Amino acid sequence: MKLAFLYAGQGAQHVGMGRDFYDRFPLFRDIFDRAPVEFDLKGLCFDGPEEALSDTRYTQPCMVAFAAGVTGLLYQAGIRPSMAAGLSLGEYSALMAAGALSPEDAIALVAFRGKAMAEAVTGRPCGMAAVLSLDREKLQTACDAAADLGVAEIANYNCPGQLVIAGDAAAVDKAGALAKEAGARRVVPLKVSGPFHTSLMAPAGDALREKFRTVEFRPMAFPVLFNCKGDVMGPGDTIPALLERQVQSSVYLEDTIRRMAAHGVDTIVEIGPGKTLSGFVRKTVKGIDTYAIDTAEDLDKVIAALKGEGA
Repeated sequence: MKLAFLYAGQGAQHVGMGRDFYDRFPLFRDIFDRAPVEFDLKGLCFDGPEEALSDTRYTQPCMVAFAAGVTGLLYQAGIRPSMAAGLSLGEYSALMAAGALSPEDAIALVAFRGKAMAEAVTGRPCGMAAVLSLDREKLQTACDAAADLGVAEIANYNCPGQLVIAGDAAAVDKAGALAKEAGARRVVPLKVSGPFHTSLMAPAGDALREKFRTVEFRPMAFPVLFNCKGDVMGPGDTIPALLERQVQSSVYLEDTIRRMAAHGVDTIVEIGPGKTLSGFVRKTVKGIDTYAIDTAEDLDKVIAALKGEGA
């Protein structure tokens, strides 16, 4: 078995996330209690309100704290991956899993990132929408045709048949309407608070570049596949440069999944909350077993299954 971890991104959060882990596991509880944030992370995860939990300033550290806790429990059970990746925000969790960042540093860093992303478009009406069953080229044409109303860009290449557009609200609405005319089955507005992974996030990229000067990225224990490449680091790449680029450019998750398969990965554990990424994997490649961990019960089942397979 060749195992990879795949970490969920923003949009997977839900009120109540992590409560059962917190109640049951001291390791998970310790990570939540020591999270270096300026708000009640535990209270927001467990009790909401959902509107605040969906605000990127809060979502990001909540998601990484959850991922750090679950990862620690998997490691405690002797389950470690050969590589990792994450959707958008999930990339920071993947780097944490690989040892490039401590849980505390990862949580603090995404708290900064969330604020920088929120501030990048303060007062600017923006949106994101999933576009179903339309190919990349036709959607790019729709985005180009909407440019008279502002920025509309393809932010995520999630899997065959699911792309995400983002940018100025009016331009995204127009691009979505044109996508439907071009044959898209549905256009679904997303529960996020900004035009992530577009050129509108350039100010956040600038802020992150300065922040990274104060962050120590340690050597990775295993490879991480990066969103903006759909692949592992290449000659001349650095983690800070790739993360700066990531926040303001497309996420190539479909390409990442295909690359994992090319590297021989045959088992993927999605670390949530949520189980969306497992669906993306199944729609992208065949022959990869997928597991998702959203609850403590899920964790028990995954550990039992992987131990049974000789992990």
